[in-house]
Amino acid sequence: MLRYLAKRFSYYAVLLIVAVFLAYALSATALRPRTYFEAKVPRPAAASVERQLDDLNLNDHTPVVERFGHWAGDLLHGDLGRTIHDTPVTDDFRRRVWVSLRLLLLGSLLGMALGVAAGAWSAVRQYRISDRLLTVFSFVLLSTPVFLVALFLKNGAIAAKDVAGHEVVPFTGYETPGLTGGIGAHLADWALHLLLPTLSLALGGLATYSRYQRGTMLDVLGSDYLRTAEAKGLTRGRALVKHGLRTAVIPMSTMFAYSFLGIFTGAAFTETIFGWHGMGEWFIQSINEQDVNSVVAVNLFAAVVVLASGFLADTLHAALDPRVRS
Repeated sequence: MLRYLAKRFSYYAVLLIVAVFLAYALSATALRPRTYFEAKVPRPAAASVERQLDDLNLNDHTPVVERFGHWAGDLLHGDLGRTIHDTPVTDDFRRRVWVSLRLLLLGSLLGMALGVAAGAWSAVRQYRISDRLLTVFSFVLLSTPVFLVALFLKNGAIAAKDVAGHEVVPFTGYETPGLTGGIGAHLADWALHLLLPTLSLALGGLATYSRYQRGTMLDVLGSDYLRTAEAKGLTRGRALVKHGLRTAVIPMSTMFAYSFLGIFTGAAFTETIFGWHGMGEWFIQSINEQDVNSVVAVNLFAAVVVLASGFLADTLHAALDPRVRS
């Protein structure tokens, strides 16, 4: 298994290099940081604009490959370059990355766990009223954009505040400013602020995973090995969990890796709606400001997270299916 994982790791390392280069090339050619400096009032001299662009490694007169080589060399020393405001990109990255990670990880893991459980349960109860209700609920969620779900949850929290006369569930920010108390009070505060943004991401994952898990579970229910397990004395429930669910969940491990980018895209809207100053909000701001280095930093984060999810999916796949690691 270690040999298999080592091969997959090297494969993802190459993919990461390619993804980062393509992200840099696309950002450097599509964005126009020159217009940011030329639009200042009073308009600076052309020589001054050129000097600033050179200092920030953003000069579009320099070949993209040369600029990428300079940026990659700095990256090896932990430097992500300078923002268009001439501040370290690394500072913004460090401040925002943990804000987004806790939201993304909780949202994706919760959505996957609930979706797999709901899909398996729905398959076992095929065509019953509970199965039909879950199907309708899933399709409603699948047809609803993430930002609309987030707005619905936020408006619900605002309405609850109006009725109760006080804030029932926090709907802005990721912590209460100036909160006093011990670690328990801060953890509870973080959990409450996480509730609505995490739910807005998890609900979409629940709907998607439940549909796929229901289909794979239905394929397993009529299998010979499941009937054999029951014939050997296992109860229906134990046979389903020990043999049926383990086989049916294998495709979900692969799906988890490649649906993570969709969750990250949804997080960009969720962070903006709920006032979370994370990577998604930063990405939108950086594009509006023509800030190439910041956009590339966010793309680097997304690539690392997606490819790390892929490696985790391969690990789970190998653990669940011995044929993969043979």
